[in-house]
Amino acid sequence: MVVGKKLPCKVTSVNYNLCPDMREAIFIPHTDYKEIPIEEMKHQASAFYEKMKARRSVRDFSDRPVPREIIEKCLLAAGTAPNGANKQPWHFAVVSDPEVKKKIRIEAEKEEQEFYNRRAPEDWLDDLHPLGTDENKPFLEKAPYLIGIFAQSYNIDENGEKEKHYYVKESVGIATGFLITALHHAGLVALTHTPSPMGFLNEIMGRPSYEKPFLLLVVGYPEDGVKVPDIDKKSLDEIASFI
Repeated sequence: MVVGKKLPCKVTSVNYNLCPDMREAIFIPHTDYKEIPIEEMKHQASAFYEKMKARRSVRDFSDRPVPREIIEKCLLAAGTAPNGANKQPWHFAVVSDPEVKKKIRIEAEKEEQEFYNRRAPEDWLDDLHPLGTDENKPFLEKAPYLIGIFAQSYNIDENGEKEKHYYVKESVGIATGFLITALHHAGLVALTHTPSPMGFLNEIMGRPSYEKPFLLLVVGYPEDGVKVPDIDKKSLDEIASFI
């Protein structure tokens, strides 16, 4: 390195601006942050809680079409999630093709039949009983969208080199939460579906072997007159402590 010569900075694959001579990130002012008055903060926090309290997982979906633009914006919102070293170790495979949805249902129900009839211990089945779940998954065909969420343990860059990822499960879990929240905010409903194992999703959705299925998100409108289990959420005292 020539002393006193400033090397040009570049954008790397992890979307940091770096100076290659020092590998230091260049920081910019966080002009997107706008502080609001305390009373307005209280109002917004309360309003957001009320909105999220209305979110429910449903298993009966309408086949009404949903504009793709809505799904795209929700995915972009998910992509803003914090993640390890800004590697963004996720991929969202969106399925609307009826034939592909049918293939997914067939394979998922094979795994679910094994689960409910052979793999699952009795205490697990007892806990699932009040939720009314079984091995039949018609929503996988009826809902307008299925989103396969994949976790990338590493990536292959444009030069064919392996690029390691960090805190993958944590990162993908946060992004998934963002996505579910965005879909609810947009006026849609969603269901998290986790047939085990889920390796068939790689083949059907055309994803590489270094991506592991995290879960399958079923998305759309609820069926008219849909019902949900009569359940409660834990109180603040049960889920939090202030030290």
